[in-house]
Amino acid sequence: MRPHTGHVLSCFSGILRGVRSDRLLATLLLLQTHGRLPAPEIARRLEVSTRTVHRDVEALSAAGVPVYCERGRRGGVVLVEGYRTDVTGMTDEEVRALVALGSSADGGVLGPALASASRKLLAALPEARRPGVDRARRRLLVEHQGWRRAPEDLPALAGLDAALVADERVRLRYATGDAATATWRTVDPYGLVSKAGTWYLVAAHRGTPKMYRVSRVREVAATGVPARRPDERDLAEVWAELRDRLEAPSAEVEVRVLVDPAWAGTLRRVPLAVLAGPWRTENTAPDGREHLVAPFRSLLAARAALLGYAEAVEVFEPPELRDEMAAAAARVVALYATRDPRQLDRSLLPEPRPPD
Repeated sequence: MRPHTGHVLSCFSGILRGVRSDRLLATLLLLQTHGRLPAPEIARRLEVSTRTVHRDVEALSAAGVPVYCERGRRGGVVLVEGYRTDVTGMTDEEVRALVALGSSADGGVLGPALASASRKLLAALPEARRPGVDRARRRLLVEHQGWRRAPEDLPALAGLDAALVADERVRLRYATGDAATATWRTVDPYGLVSKAGTWYLVAAHRGTPKMYRVSRVREVAATGVPARRPDERDLAEVWAELRDRLEAPSAEVEVRVLVDPAWAGTLRRVPLAVLAGPWRTENTAPDGREHLVAPFRSLLAARAALLGYAEAVEVFEPPELRDEMAAAAARVVALYATRDPRQLDRSLLPEPRPPD
């Protein structure tokens, strides 16, 4: 027995006007899951009185839902076996958001499950609601991967996800730089976070919450021991604290440069990872170069970002960055000026790869 969702909803809004439809919906979904429940148990779960439950059952019955009460020791509120409804209480906007998420170009570890759930949700909708939701699915694409970035290799993600489902302490072989430096550590996970296409494990190590880049986890070993986090905070709260700590300005420095106008547009696209704020234009120098100013996260970040522009960008403040740029440029010149490439030690070069 499977009524049309629109009919049930119209009954809720018409016959049941003035009654809380979300509570009626919760009662119906509880009965769909369990088939039969004592009225006091429904009252406990929904935090209402038993009398309210009986009134709600009468209202559901009046709306055409085959539900009734049975007396006796094994009695309770009963939903006729085989009755199902597609009513979920979701608005069209909520359904479109879920379907769009399931249609994302990169769902990560949840990708297949999201896509499958999206298809099932779309199939379960009444015919009248499908076209608008399907258009949203085909007109909205969510891609988490940044530009010019290869997808990360994440062999440890499934093992970490299993540990989170089991809520277990886990051992990681984690590399801070490369595989040669990977070491074992035992952590208590809060959860996994995907930020701009990069996955992180948030976990407590020796009682201190930290973030671990999943692509650097070389091996995962289950412990079978329940996780023992140092506090009861949820993942979102701990992640916000770690993120804010990472993004907080430490040795921020304001940099002033003169730049060739042909390169000004390219310079303004310096990755935000090294900038603490956007570029701003001060004026134009007599020689036609643009005077730009931006806060960088550190002196080292500024040097690394600007040195590759060679003579197209001239730093004139702060003086210590100008000195750093000059010293780095001198080292590069010395490297290439004092070595004859014909006399290089070929043993230092990697072996050529054989053709595929």
